Amino acid sequence: MPGPGGGGPRGQHYMTEEEKAQRPKVTGALLLRIFSYLKPYWKQFLLVLISIFVSSVFSLYPSILTGRIIDEGLIGRDLKKLIMLIILSLGVTLGANLIGVLESYLNTWIAQHIIYDMRNAMYLHLQKMSQSFFTSNNQGDIITRMTSDIDGVRSIIANTLTSILSNSVTLIVAMAAMFQKNWILALLGIVIVPLFTIPTRNAGKTRWSLTREAQECSDEINGILNETLSVSGQLLVKLFGREDAEYERYEKVNRKMIGLNIRESMAGRWFRVVISTVSSIGPMLLYLVGGILMMKYDSDLTVGDITVLVALLGKMYMPVNQLLNIQVDWIRSMANFTRIFEYYDMPVAIADKENALVPETANGDIEFKHVGFAYDEGKQILKDINFTLESGHSIAIVGPSGSGKSTIVNLIPRLYDVKEGSVTFDGNDVRDLKLSFLRAHVGVVSQETYLFNGTIRDNLLYAKPDATEAELLDACGRANILEFIEKQEKGLDTLVGNRGLKLSGGEKQRISIARVLLKDPTILIFDEATSALDSISEKKIQEAIDPLVEERTSILIAHRLSTILAADEILVVKDGEIVERGTHEKLVDAGGVYTELYETQFKKGIVKTGEK
Repeated sequence: MPGPGGGGPRGQHYMTEEEKAQRPKVTGALLLRIFSYLKPYWKQFLLVLISIFVSSVFSLYPSILTGRIIDEGLIGRDLKKLIMLIILSLGVTLGANLIGVLESYLNTWIAQHIIYDMRNAMYLHLQKMSQSFFTSNNQGDIITRMTSDIDGVRSIIANTLTSILSNSVTLIVAMAAMFQKNWILALLGIVIVPLFTIPTRNAGKTRWSLTREAQECSDEINGILNETLSVSGQLLVKLFGREDAEYERYEKVNRKMIGLNIRESMAGRWFRVVISTVSSIGPMLLYLVGGILMMKYDSDLTVGDITVLVALLGKMYMPVNQLLNIQVDWIRSMANFTRIFEYYDMPVAIADKENALVPETANGDIEFKHVGFAYDEGKQILKDINFTLESGHSIAIVGPSGSGKSTIVNLIPRLYDVKEGSVTFDGNDVRDLKLSFLRAHVGVVSQETYLFNGTIRDNLLYAKPDATEAELLDACGRANILEFIEKQEKGLDTLVGNRGLKLSGGEKQRISIARVLLKDPTILIFDEATSALDSISEKKIQEAIDPLVEERTSILIAHRLSTILAADEILVVKDGEIVERGTHEKLVDAGGVYTELYETQFKKGIVKTGEK
């Protein structure tokens, strides 16, 4: 006799305190938005509903046939009818199972397609978000919304909705069948079933609490292992002689984990004892009351009828328990949807205007007009920035760390938008240009080079997927990386590793320069492209940059004197303002900020690399 379900030891039928505190407000608008994802698949969902109804009825029918098997087949001693009823019962059971398979397939199909739609929509939306979104939000949280949060809504489609429907149908059909047999025993069954869920829920809460403690303990153990058994962690442990202390810390948590596991295991054993005992009370009560009705009140109940009522009572345990627990699953699903919709509803800060401009040609004239910018309200980063960069010319931007140099160049490809004034490209405000056009004509080599996990070829083709072998090799030659590539056994097909970790900083930087060259932008921006490199790597990169500055419109943020001298004009930025501008000689003689930078930074570069 199946007892009431309570979920496995790892079942999550109870909410954490955090979940209770953050319980989402379920509104009609939220529900309509959620169910709108079902709209494209309404035909499949209609089939699911039909399958649920038929399967639920079919699964109860063998219990109903049991009464006839006993009364007409066994007690009536009718072998032919007995065989027929048994075959019918087996056939109905098989039919219910087959329909259940169809229902499960349709459920999974609908849920997976909804997840597919949501992930595509989320990824497209995230791709449109501005750079400030990614700098102000935790990367792990972004990926969680994309993966586990969206995957979590599958339960409301594949499990929660169908669970409510199938359990409700099962209860209604079972109760109808019980009342059809005997209304007194049916009422008794309705009163008994909810009472049996109390020990189930109490035992479940205890096990859920122990499981949570065990999980927290497991997380602590994993944290210790990650910290002390990593290469860097082990080195630190050895150098400070902390082996014994770390062992004691691990042993203490490990002992706690063992105790929790034992308590959880025994709680499960006591849970099964309680459930087994309690679940047998219901049938016994029905037998008792049914027997009294038959023996004392001359009821027309038969042995088969009482057997059917007991079987139907057993069928009601699981649906009632699941419907009582469904609230937790529902709230968790609502919370997932709410978190996802928070991201969907975030406005796209930087987007194309309606009828955005796409000029036929691009010269690369840049002008900053009274530009002001702040990442956060009240914290001004740039103040009244004004300068012009004509096509074919170059400027160098220098200044103390944190003065706003990188922010200036990030405004050109609209990684951020100005708060005041304007930035123009060939006379057009960059906010009026189509983003794809603007960014196609701006190439950036940043201080922090990012390479995808793949080959050198893969990373180069990211800029121009249809580039020929000759174009790849030409770009590598101009970036001063071709000699290195030719020495590799697999040449362009050499793997670079995750984030390019198999290459040195200088090699990665030169590959990034080759990638930008393949893009063939109108304007080249070098943002501290050599600041974190050794002198040999810096020299090779500088040899690649120098001819590029001469042939293209360029902006250079640099600390190296030869790079600065290659520019037609030098802008000195301090505290978000252009405080000096001019040639190297003029600025050194002025005795201002540039002179100080020259004395403290640029001269070091001369000694370091042997510049003349």
